[in-house]
Amino acid sequence: MTPGQAKQILLIYRPGTVDADDPEIAEALTLVRSDPELSRWFDEHCATQNALRNKFRQIALPAGLREQIISEHTARMKAASRREKIVGAVAVAAILVAVALMATFYLPHNNGPRPVANTLANYEGQMMGAARSGYYMTAMTNLDQVHSWLAQNHALTDYALPMGLKSAAVTGCTVQGWKDAKVSMICFRQGKTLPPGQPGDLWLFVIDQSAVNGAPATTSPQLATVDGLITATWTQDGKLYLLGARGDEQTIQKYL
Repeated sequence: MTPGQAKQILLIYRPGTVDADDPEIAEALTLVRSDPELSRWFDEHCATQNALRNKFRQIALPAGLREQIISEHTARMKAASRREKIVGAVAVAAILVAVALMATFYLPHNNGPRPVANTLANYEGQMMGAARSGYYMTAMTNLDQVHSWLAQNHALTDYALPMGLKSAAVTGCTVQGWKDAKVSMICFRQGKTLPPGQPGDLWLFVIDQSAVNGAPATTSPQLATVDGLITATWTQDGKLYLLGARGDEQTIQKYL
């Protein structure tokens, strides 16, 4: 299977569902783990699907829709045969189910999802979503290995780590995607006990400042809470830094 074929297959993949049980999708996911560029595309695809799903969950069904459909259907069926009534009832049920499904999540098939707006809030949300929901990472034990791997994968390496992060335990790195830019993602751990399969609980994302609209023009970290994680955002020497952690403001301050 080629990366292009894998992309076509994964266009219908929905994170958090049983889609991964499909043999063809499972084969494509295996290729994602070994292809950094495909992994970047896949992470952005999953983030977009999650964002769209959240939007559709906010859609409320119009008041009286169910009653209107049933009423119109009943009027049409009065002159129909018993068989036609049965077929029509099944059709109405299918319509109601389709409306309910569209109100809870988005299924991408023939039409691609609308692109996420290039804003700082959306960038922070996508990166923290990747940190929380899982990601494919190359395991590392020191910053020299991280620097070498990122350089080989044509990602940013001329970043400056805060003093607090330099003493944190490194667990690995990967490359995330944002629009047409690559994001260097470095994973650390705070020293707490982590659930099985979770490689870290402290994440640094670095991207060119010009790639994100609305990036703060300050070297002083701006603290916020994004997707249940505490974050710090700042810019330095043309780079936008985003640090996320599980914990509170005191937790993240130790690493700045």
